[in-house]
Amino acid sequence: GQLTVLMISHKLREVSAFADTVSVLRHGRYSGGGKVADLSHEDMAAMMVGTRRPSAPTQRAQVVRPADATPVLALEQVRARDRSGLKSIQIDALNVYAGEIVGIAGVSGNGQTELMEILAGQRPYRTGTLRVNGVPYRARRAQARANGVRYLPEEPLRNACAPQMTVAENMAFRNFDVDAQGQLQAFVQRPAMQRQAAHFVQSFNIKTSSLDSPIAALSGGNVQRAVLARELSGQVRLLLIANPCFGLDFAAVAEIRARIMAARNDGTAVLLLSEDLDEILELADRVLVMSEGRISYETPIAAADVAVIGRHMAGHA
Repeated sequence: GQLTVLMISHKLREVSAFADTVSVLRHGRYSGGGKVADLSHEDMAAMMVGTRRPSAPTQRAQVVRPADATPVLALEQVRARDRSGLKSIQIDALNVYAGEIVGIAGVSGNGQTELMEILAGQRPYRTGTLRVNGVPYRARRAQARANGVRYLPEEPLRNACAPQMTVAENMAFRNFDVDAQGQLQAFVQRPAMQRQAAHFVQSFNIKTSSLDSPIAALSGGNVQRAVLARELSGQVRLLLIANPCFGLDFAAVAEIRARIMAARNDGTAVLLLSEDLDEILELADRVLVMSEGRISYETPIAAADVAVIGRHMAGHA
């Protein structure tokens, strides 16, 4: 008898080897397709990632890096297991310098989540070195505070908040136990916590009915603004971000990206992991591609070719 097979894959080699026709989805919408025999890998990659040319945002400041600059973040020969325990995350070399955004592009499930977990101290690595500001880094709270390391993970309500605690309490997670001079204090100073939250709400245009509302009551965009306000407070030397604008409306997307660029312009080193290639092309100074748990490609944004990036994302270098 006859059998119809529907295969879902992001590997162009698999599509070419097994499929008769192909349909490509981009951002949840049909973006093209046809008979596989009539399409090259370049054609399919263009449908998958788009043909948009990278263009630097007008607010990007020129940053001159000294030739002998030490990277703020440096990974070397890092090896760890992925979530399944069957595959390996292998980062041979990854450096991020002050005043730049390094964007890591890739199809979901190629090790980006595990890399963020390694950087946040949530996933042990078996071998290799992870350094921040030139010294070994294990992502302990005291280390993060001393080195100015901040995080904006994906799904911030789940991964960066205590949903049933108040807006003000969530905004104080970075400094609830220290005074204005950074000295440890025995008691939580709620008046100071409320004043800080009110300042963040005004500065970051956060919409909330009350500072005492559970942060889970806020919209996705306002949760993201609240977490970003908290993480950008104080001296920030390294900002680690994953999919910061997923599911947000256009206004929130524009504001979040502007805040990230402003941090970069102020000298912060930014590592941006995103499944949205347009976002990386808009923000990054350098683009890296992560595939099968490895960094498979790197290019400065000025030389970025969407077709080449797409082929590496699809595992077809």
